[in-house]
Amino acid sequence: MAGIVIVGAGQAGASLAAKLRSLGYAGALTLIGEEPAPPYQRPPLSKGYLLGEMELERLYLRAPSYWQDQNVDLRLNARVTDIDPAAKTVTVGGETLQYDQLALTTGSQPRKLPASIGGDLANVFTVRTLADVDHMAKSIHAGGNAVIVGGGYIGLEAAAVAAKLGLHVTVIEAAQRILQRVASPETSAYFRNLHQSHGVTILEGTGLERLLGDGTVSSVRLSDGRELPADLVIVGIGIIPGIDLAEKAGLAVENGIRTDELGRTSDPSIWAAGDCASFPHDGGRIRLESVGNAIDQGELVAENMLGANKAYEAKPWFWSDQYDTKLQIAGLNTGYDRIVTRKGEGEAISFWYYRGDRLLAVDSMNDSRAYMIGKRLIDAGRSPSPSVIEDASTDLKALLKA
Repeated sequence: MAGIVIVGAGQAGASLAAKLRSLGYAGALTLIGEEPAPPYQRPPLSKGYLLGEMELERLYLRAPSYWQDQNVDLRLNARVTDIDPAAKTVTVGGETLQYDQLALTTGSQPRKLPASIGGDLANVFTVRTLADVDHMAKSIHAGGNAVIVGGGYIGLEAAAVAAKLGLHVTVIEAAQRILQRVASPETSAYFRNLHQSHGVTILEGTGLERLLGDGTVSSVRLSDGRELPADLVIVGIGIIPGIDLAEKAGLAVENGIRTDELGRTSDPSIWAAGDCASFPHDGGRIRLESVGNAIDQGELVAENMLGANKAYEAKPWFWSDQYDTKLQIAGLNTGYDRIVTRKGEGEAISFWYYRGDRLLAVDSMNDSRAYMIGKRLIDAGRSPSPSVIEDASTDLKALLKA
């Protein structure tokens, strides 16, 4: 009774398992996770949970009893060390499990600072797991100094929470502007102003030389020779897709575990979904790091494991909460050559990314209407004239009917 084995009990793995059961799959189903907690939401970890506004139980994707009720063999605190595609087995905790089909939803791991520059000092944190945040919470004391390494969304969310908790916060970003890799100069400027208005110091175009301290971090030396006091350091310099198992098993990897449009890897019995998987998109190949993609791709792979033969059509969306600002993003802005600014009601604003006359993406700040309509336009392949978007008198909803 081999059945289906899913390696990785995050959002993609949990969505895949639940979808299999909802589609009527009644065979053996094993979901293996490295962490001791049942599948949970990661985004609130560095926001509501760290702030003490969200209880642990509210993080869980499903009530812990759900997995037993659905006859899912949920194995926690368990690490898969080997996959044998020829024998169709995985090795976990010294035990060998047989599979008919295998899904890899191994997620991603945060990039860490090397030990040679102090990355292994105490009170240096990344934000990825419950254990990370629980450990970090013990080191947060109002009035202390927090240095955030990296001015991407993870770093800025951490900065917002640290500032709310009463720390003196400095963000250091090696690139010329925060969010440079993922957003327009206009979006960068919006969030720079937002953080500075909350007392956060933003240092752009500033590299990190090393962390200093005797066992525990106490200061940060910058590339220009300055030293900043640091009671804790939060590192947000990107993530690495979880490809080690796949690579060891001889599966094709290309910016993640390489899959076809169905989610199948180079082995016909092995599938992949979520942060770890790259897939064909718009004539190229991409990998998305988002909750939306993990859910959609995980559920599609479940369907295809049962023979649906559906191609994955990514409809990217993302969000970020910082202070009282909700950023919502629709689409992918790669290759944009023009930004159109649209002002909404009050402080609401949105930035619309175009390549030529084609609408690619929308960043909306506290403007859910712009986000929702922008997303529907992008999903439908429709591109209103930039001048129409820029005109504050334009009824955005009417564009859906045009």
